[in-house]
Amino acid sequence: MKAPEPLPPGVHTLAASHGSEGDGAEVFRLFPVPGRRWNLDPFVLFDHFHIAPGSGFPTHPHRGFEAITYVLAGAIRHRDNLGNDSITGVGGAQRFTAGRGLEHSEMPVGDCQGIQSWINLPRALKDMAPDYQSVPPEDLPVRSFEGGERRIVVGEGSPLRLQTPVRYEILRLVPGTNLDLEVPPGWQGLAYVLEGGVLFDGRPLAAREAGLFAGRERVELTTGEQPAEVVWLAGQPHGEPLRQHGPFVD
Repeated sequence: MKAPEPLPPGVHTLAASHGSEGDGAEVFRLFPVPGRRWNLDPFVLFDHFHIAPGSGFPTHPHRGFEAITYVLAGAIRHRDNLGNDSITGVGGAQRFTAGRGLEHSEMPVGDCQGIQSWINLPRALKDMAPDYQSVPPEDLPVRSFEGGERRIVVGEGSPLRLQTPVRYEILRLVPGTNLDLEVPPGWQGLAYVLEGGVLFDGRPLAAREAGLFAGRERVELTTGEQPAEVVWLAGQPHGEPLRQHGPFVD
């Protein structure tokens, strides 16, 4: 399999591709998809999922990365071979570190929607012990600002921990907002629209569309006459070769 190429510097827009994963789970995937195997280092995969009762992700293996699942509606139950068995509800998040190997299942409690992001582990940590963390919604800080609020999934004040420097926020923006987002030097990432629409550095984005960026010091989100909800995700690249094959990232 051909290795993914680095994202070129600048801002790029794309729509999520619709498909099915696991046992009948509906997925809107930004990457990787056929013909779009970009390397948005350190991010490996981005899914906006819907799991109806009777579908889900039965027990399966992972290796070599970390994953964050943020729950938008309903709840999700995680069970793994480490003995963890927990339910994460709306506004909460869970993180697993696959490390040298983890087996788990992810099944809905009712009708479940959420976002799952995979973050690569640096090569020096590929063989680390697997781990799991669930954070209830009340433990994720919410910060208000002029023009909306941000729920911090990973970053200042959040107890959720990763092995890679990452900022992960759910932004709720009121109409007529101009939000300037600073990007730490060398970082890259994306803004994904959950609801409404925004201008991403002047480029229009609707629901299930994203703006990806590399080599930027800041990007701007602007709302029009309607409110919007946006996933903001940025991270520090590892700068190492990326080899993904199914549920494994080596």
